[in-house]
Amino acid sequence: MFSEYTEVVDVLGTIAFAVSGVYAALDRRLDLFGVIIIAFVTAIGGGTIRDMLIGDLPVTWIRDIHYTAIILGTAVVVILFRHGIRNFRKTLLVFDSLGLGLFTIVGIQKGIAFDLHPVVCVALGTITGCFGGVIRDMLLNNIPIIFQKEIYASACIAGGTVFFVLRLFGVNEEINESVSIIAVFLVRTLAIRYDWKLPDLYRKINRRKS
Repeated sequence: MFSEYTEVVDVLGTIAFAVSGVYAALDRRLDLFGVIIIAFVTAIGGGTIRDMLIGDLPVTWIRDIHYTAIILGTAVVVILFRHGIRNFRKTLLVFDSLGLGLFTIVGIQKGIAFDLHPVVCVALGTITGCFGGVIRDMLLNNIPIIFQKEIYASACIAGGTVFFVLRLFGVNEEINESVSIIAVFLVRTLAIRYDWKLPDLYRKINRRKS
């Protein structure tokens, strides 16, 4: 279904989100089993929801045992070398942003393979990129980032838009995917760096209360 390049992107996205899941779990001081579970749901959560929505069943990670092996292997490596990382939160943000870009493109390509409308493809890319993190945050008793003012899903939408604009102009598919991944990553990381936020819906209400 995917090109070889997209398959590589899929594997890298799985690794990136597994790493982010491990660091999120370590930051909350979960035990070994908890760390592995959080790594797993972070890496496959978005793809599972995507596949269920479009009826691609059984979902990808059930059909291909390699995903489980990649996630477990990544989790073990990160746990073994965790002492070399001083700031779990900063590392989490980097890998989360990278996974966001990689999985956005995987979701878009899955939609294209099913001959879906570009808007739906971008939505699938956003779901693939975001919802593993949503499940992770819910399990860790955090408000998911996507439901806060942070630029998160918006980064996926921006990268998806870039992808289809470049596709319209006939840009090579591999170059297009790479540029779009970088676009998502940059939007997300710049938003963190410069504290870009979505509009605050409750600003006027808070002012009135005060």
